[in-house]
Amino acid sequence: MNMISIIAPCYNEEAALPIFYKEATKVLSSMEADYELIFVNDGSRDGTLDELRRLAAGDAHVKYISFSRNFGKEAAMYAGFCNAKGDYAAVMDCDMQDPPSLLPEMYAILKRGEYDSVATRRENRAGEPPIRSWFAHRFYHLINRISDAQMMDGARDFRLMCRSMVDAIVAMGEYNRFSKGIFGWIGFRTYWLSYENTPRVAGETKWHFWGLVRYAIDGIINFSQVPLSVASLFGILMTGVSFLMLVAIIARKLLVADSSIDGWASIICAIIFVGGIQLFCLGIMGQYIAKIYMEAKHRPHYIVAESNIRLK
Repeated sequence: MNMISIIAPCYNEEAALPIFYKEATKVLSSMEADYELIFVNDGSRDGTLDELRRLAAGDAHVKYISFSRNFGKEAAMYAGFCNAKGDYAAVMDCDMQDPPSLLPEMYAILKRGEYDSVATRRENRAGEPPIRSWFAHRFYHLINRISDAQMMDGARDFRLMCRSMVDAIVAMGEYNRFSKGIFGWIGFRTYWLSYENTPRVAGETKWHFWGLVRYAIDGIINFSQVPLSVASLFGILMTGVSFLMLVAIIARKLLVADSSIDGWASIICAIIFVGGIQLFCLGIMGQYIAKIYMEAKHRPHYIVAESNIRLK
């Protein structure tokens, strides 16, 4: 019998965990497959760990990994992938925005053998602020134009994958992780399943506007070299403009009798503008250098403080 591993990152999800556990076990126990629930406690500050201990004590299907501090959702997902034993594995949020009721349909699609993964996407962004939805659409449009990792607009992390795809994800051991990009970059045959957006059942979202902006920047830096090319183009453009201005000044000096140059204000504005472009380009390069710096340290993706399984 096949086994399905459910990887559920948790950060301050004490209120949502019992609801998710009840619904997930109800759905999984009705499927023709064995299963395990791998909860990854990402340094929660509420009673999430206590709730996981309670669930694990009453159900052998429940496994948990608890980090020593908050390392982020990407690290939590990676820990789950590294320790999943199933023939199939899925990433799900505990807040019920990834409905467990979709799992039987996703599993049935994979069992046909035509696809390696079934990924979910929201049909709409009902309930989100319009400005956040607009920026999300622009991000997906941009990343698909400038990178090799194709990402579906509205895609969720929630997807059911075959073992070979999970192994490919684990093999990409980079420290700076952006899973949506990794899913697209490694390829494999993917079926997209659309569903209506659902609200959280409990707790508050951990994603705020500026956090999403930083997440988007990480995705662009991790999967595209286009920003570096843009910095180079800015340099070429400003060099050309400066050369033309130099030629104009020399020509005026030689050909015009009254060759005094006025306009100190405009010169200062030009200097500030060029300085801003330079700082912008240095900032782009600094982002890439920072990523290289973190990769070169070879620090662990996460540190485990407690678990009820033997970790890989």
